[in-house]
Order: sequence, then structure tokens, then C-alpha cells
Amino acid sequence: MRKVTIIGAGNVGATIAYTLAIEGIANEILMIDIRQEKAEGEAMDIAQGAPFYAGTQVHAGDYSDAADSDIVVITMGFARKPDQTRLQLAQANVDILKEIAPKITKYAPNAIYLIVSNPVDVMTYAFHKLTNVPESHILGSGTILDTARLRSCIASKLEISKQNVHAHVFGEHGDSSFIPWSQATVSSVSLNRYCETFGAIKGVPVMLDHAEIEAYVRTSGAQIIARKGATFYAVAVAAVHICKCVFGRNDTVLTVSTMLRGEYGIDGVCMSMLTVVGDEGVKARIVSDLTPEEVKKMQHSADCLHRVIDELDIE
Repeated sequence: MRKVTIIGAGNVGATIAYTLAIEGIANEILMIDIRQEKAEGEAMDIAQGAPFYAGTQVHAGDYSDAADSDIVVITMGFARKPDQTRLQLAQANVDILKEIAPKITKYAPNAIYLIVSNPVDVMTYAFHKLTNVPESHILGSGTILDTARLRSCIASKLEISKQNVHAHVFGEHGDSSFIPWSQATVSSVSLNRYCETFGAIKGVPVMLDHAEIEAYVRTSGAQIIARKGATFYAVAVAAVHICKCVFGRNDTVLTVSTMLRGEYGIDGVCMSMLTVVGDEGVKARIVSDLTPEEVKKMQHSADCLHRVIDELDIE
């Protein structure tokens, strides 16, 4: 029996529930929202399609119904506006988290908690401080979506399968994120070497504009919000992928946000790096052999988050 509780029935929460049901990842999906009728409506809408998919039980309820949840996905909070950074959302959404954290952990103390609400690194940190849930059971969606955008962008420019591109976004899910280009590969070949080989095949030099790609990855969310008002499809797929990895038999390396404990000289802040995720949640963090410049970027991202956290009223 695989049970997932989703807190927040807005665009992101509802799309996560729909995607979980379509893919048949969970046997039971519980939706909780302060707007009870909204949660009920979303659950009914998804559940009525059951004859055409795996038949997952989807329903709305309250916190007591979350008992025995394997995963709790937290999506509640205010959405980001076009001219607003993720970090500007911090205090308002932390205040909401203060209200729901004790309610959900009372009934689902052993669940693995996936934080999706923005600013995700700050919210993940706040959840650590507001609960007694073990650190290994708390992770934020982090830069998994940024990483997907990066891989798609590189693959498009090189005209190669996205599955062959191995590159990641580290740090904050936001303005101080960065790409450790020294670790980027196409299959097992360094990205630079692949570009040289690909250029020789085409007969023209192939150069990737790192600054252009980083800007694309960093601003994609804001661009989508400016065009359609919100982002929810891609982030839902990313969140469901994390759930799939938790429920899977094999551990998976993801760039999720976790509490760092000395990695790259950083301690006491949640941010993204290569992390092994499995049925017990966070199993390990992999310290990549970053260049000195990349380590400085990682530490700068941590400093940016520390400054925001220091200004917040969390506990």
C-alpha cells in the first residue's frame, strides 16, 4: 500500500495528484487544503477518470486522514508573482508552514516529507526547525526542475537525446544557483570534449554559451509566469519523479534540497547538490570534485540563503 498526502490543492498540488494517479505510483492519494471544497472538487475530478487509469483511490480529507502516509508533499502557500523573487515569498509562506507543520506531523510522524512550496530551500529549512522529523525524511524539490531545464537546453543545442546529457544545477533554487560545468558530460565524455568531437563531425566549431544557458535556466520560471500566470506542469512531474524514486527499489541520485552538514564547508542550510534518494528518504550526499571557483559559488549561494533565514521569524 503506497499512500501519498498532498497539502495544498492549488495548481501545483492538483497537478501532482493527477500525475500520481495517471502513472499509478500511489494506491491512495489524500488531498488537504484550507479550502475544503476546492480539495474535494479536485479529488472528485481526478477520481472520476479512474476507469481509464490504474484506479488509484483519490479523495479529500483532513489531517487525521493522513495517518500511515508514506510521503507527504507540501505545496501550500502563496504563488510567486512575475516581478517577485522566490525569496521575497519567504516570511508569508513560512507563517503558513508554522500552522500546518504540527498538524500534519501529529498524524504522519514517520512519513517522508517532500517540500515543494517556494522559496523551497527556505521552506525546507523551516520544516526542519518546526518539526522533530528526522533529517533523512525531509527533502525539498530543490533544483531538480532547474536541472531538467538545463539538460533539455543542452540536448537541444547539441541535437542529442536528453537522456545522454548529465549536467546539474547546484545551490539555491533561485537567483544564486549555478551550474558546475566541470562536471557536465555527454554519457561519459566531458561536455567540452563532446563539443569538440561534435564540431569536427559537423565541420564547424560548436561552442556552448554558458552565460546564456545559465540565464535561460535561472529565468525560465519567471518567463512562464509572465506568459501564463503560474508554473505547475513541469514542477509536478519533477515532484512525482521524486516520489517514484522514494517508492522505487533502486536508489537514485537527484539534485534535491537537503540540510547540508559540512559539505563544501557549508553547514546548517538547505540547498541542492547530488543526493542519493531511496525508500528511506535521503541516504547520502555525493561531494563532487568541484573546481575552487565552483566551490565559491556554492558557498555564495549558501550565504545568500543564510542572510534570508537570519531575517525570518521561523521559530
